[in-house]
Amino acid sequence: MPNNEQFVRFDKVDKSYDGEVLVVKDLNLDIAEGEFVTMLGPSGSGKTTCLMMLAGFETPTNGEIYLDNNPISNIPPHKRGIGMVFQNYALFPHMTVYENLAFPLRVRKVSKEDTDKKIDKALSMVSLTGFENRMPAQLSGGQQQRVAVARALVFDPSVVLMDEPLGALDKNLRESMQYEIKHIHESIGVTVVYVTHDQGEALTMSNRIAVFNDGKVQQL
Repeated sequence: MPNNEQFVRFDKVDKSYDGEVLVVKDLNLDIAEGEFVTMLGPSGSGKTTCLMMLAGFETPTNGEIYLDNNPISNIPPHKRGIGMVFQNYALFPHMTVYENLAFPLRVRKVSKEDTDKKIDKALSMVSLTGFENRMPAQLSGGQQQRVAVARALVFDPSVVLMDEPLGALDKNLRESMQYEIKHIHESIGVTVVYVTHDQGEALTMSNRIAVFNDGKVQQL
């Protein structure tokens, strides 16, 4: 059962890039701890902008975003304890799978012993045990995406953000990854905020769906 009903909270959030047009308008949205919420909507509806503000790559023009009751607009991305998975995997091509997963742990000054343990655990979660020494180029698209998911989970984040993470995969792989991500969410109970324009994907995976259109949540 979720502990904190307002673990992630958007409070009257506006976002404008040019000072005139609002891409996000007066957004009020609460996400409970441990919940899987999908932001669903067409391109340009404001959903990815919301994810970027939560991650810290964009700042709200007005309003505030809270994480576990603390305002986070002035906290840099790497100090928010948030994992991220993108559509293009964003793996470092010159690093092995192990080094890719170790990177967020090094930034957080985790010891070598704990790093090894956390990487073992994260790779077993995504069924890639034994792949530590592979380079990204030696992996299939689905395996690369699993590494990206493992990297987002490896430092025990409080929230994981996923922006169209399955968009580059073929249909069969996309469907199997939907169930895998859902299973990982259910087994570790991390809060997930997921962005997609695919209604079927949203219905398969989420506890709740926030339907975005024209910078607003039209339906929850």
